Amino acid sequence: MLTGVQVLLIGGDARQLEVIRKLTELDATVVISGFDGLQSTPEGAVQADYDERLFDGVDAVVLPAVGTDDQGVISAVFSDSEIRLEERHMARLPKHCKIYAGMAKPYLSDLCKQHQLELVELFERDDVAIYNSIPTAEGAVMMAIQHTDITIHGSTCMVLGFGRTGFTLARTLKGLGANVLVGVRREEHFARALEMGFEPFYTSNLRQYTGNIDLLFNTIPTMIVTAQIIANLPSRSVIIDLASKPGGTDFRFAEKRAIKAMLAPGLPGIVAPRTAGRIIADCLTQLIMDDLINRGNGE
Repeated sequence: MLTGVQVLLIGGDARQLEVIRKLTELDATVVISGFDGLQSTPEGAVQADYDERLFDGVDAVVLPAVGTDDQGVISAVFSDSEIRLEERHMARLPKHCKIYAGMAKPYLSDLCKQHQLELVELFERDDVAIYNSIPTAEGAVMMAIQHTDITIHGSTCMVLGFGRTGFTLARTLKGLGANVLVGVRREEHFARALEMGFEPFYTSNLRQYTGNIDLLFNTIPTMIVTAQIIANLPSRSVIIDLASKPGGTDFRFAEKRAIKAMLAPGLPGIVAPRTAGRIIADCLTQLIMDDLINRGNGE
């Protein structure tokens, strides 16, 4: 239980509603800001206008998937007001307080370092990333179905990257009957992809494998689907880039070649916000609970 734990939750989207529900179920004291557009305040939480006094005596601050932008603005889809995290807010937090976000841009990282506050990036954790790979794969398949006139079954699909998302996506596509090529960088990934029945290749040889691709899925967050690669793709190809912005695709050249290319980061929060919210909520509450236990033991 989280009885007595003071949590300040600021902004976010539908995923945060699951986080609020979980925190209140565990008896945490939850103050939320940036949800004034909701018809009613989530049960068990206290809605408050954004003010620096909200930060007094807080044990945990929970921010959205992308904590802040480069200017400190916190995304809040349930509010029309601009919410900005500033130094004066952080200065009021007790030193034991932890800041939780899906991922952090330099602005938030620097702010936490400046005030010696621990920042926890949930999306960097293997468990969260693996769980999130499931709705990501389902969302990618949904997009593929919507933007092609062929079935996944019998198609030739290429997945670039065999990390947590690439692994799940490749397995999902194969389960639907696709012929799946997997671009890897490491020898152990090549071996694992081969063992699983995929057709692996090293990304350094990418151009050699692009001549007959129906669907290309990229999970690598660096420029890899270059103009040279796109020039070698069949005109029927569709590119779905799942990497974080700005992705790893030359979208300008793809448009010039009339090849459909889409950047689709953050699919879990789009296609399955309730599931994605539960993933964040389960991890977050366990971390807060562990921290509470550790503080109680004097660690």
